Amino acid sequence: MQTIPAKSKFFINNGNRFSISTDNQLWLQLWRDQRIDFHQFHVNPLLEKFWSKLDLVHNSRVFVPLCGKSLDMIWLAEQGHEVIGVELSQVAVQDFFRENGLEPIKQKQGEFMLWKSGRISILCGDYFALHKTDLGVFDSVYDRAALTALPEKIRRIYVAQLRLLVPKTVNIFLLTIEDAEENETLAESMGIGEEIRTLYEKFFEIYLTYVDSMFEPDCESLHFSKRTEYKVYRLSRK
Repeated sequence: MQTIPAKSKFFINNGNRFSISTDNQLWLQLWRDQRIDFHQFHVNPLLEKFWSKLDLVHNSRVFVPLCGKSLDMIWLAEQGHEVIGVELSQVAVQDFFRENGLEPIKQKQGEFMLWKSGRISILCGDYFALHKTDLGVFDSVYDRAALTALPEKIRRIYVAQLRLLVPKTVNIFLLTIEDAEENETLAESMGIGEEIRTLYEKFFEIYLTYVDSMFEPDCESLHFSKRTEYKVYRLSRK
């Protein structure tokens, strides 16, 4: 899967210490320098097209991990949902409310600063420091590029943390951008991604609901293009 810099800290996993504070600092610096090419200036079309298939009731609460300043949160609120995001960068959180003309109320909540306006709340702080009590009750998870924002070695820890936070009744709406492997056929690439299967299948049922396959320019070559798969997954706890 494609990646952008991560946002997290130190963890112990199977006896191995992953020091990713450098990624934390890099992520914060990207926002300070406004080097945010990864930010989308429009609502994700796959969200608009497939979100209704979750059949959530009005006023359902949606958790958006590693939310940045995504306009998808505005769209979700417009559908009648309460939105709770978490984001490491204060610059991203501040920009979100300012650029959307929202006046947030701010208050300290444990290790986080809670910013809230109307139906949208964002906890400013480290996703990996979250506890269930920080989030409260929620009904679904919207993950657009949160998983793929992290380096490969940290994704398993991200999923482990998600498993601790997500009740068994909650579904995850996961959007990924996956590069087809070299020599992989179109049919092979349009199945459940191997990394997705490895990360989630032990604890989640995985449903691939949509694939959009397209060829895009290869930044490492002037003569070739690579096939990219935009996929929509629905995950439920086993």
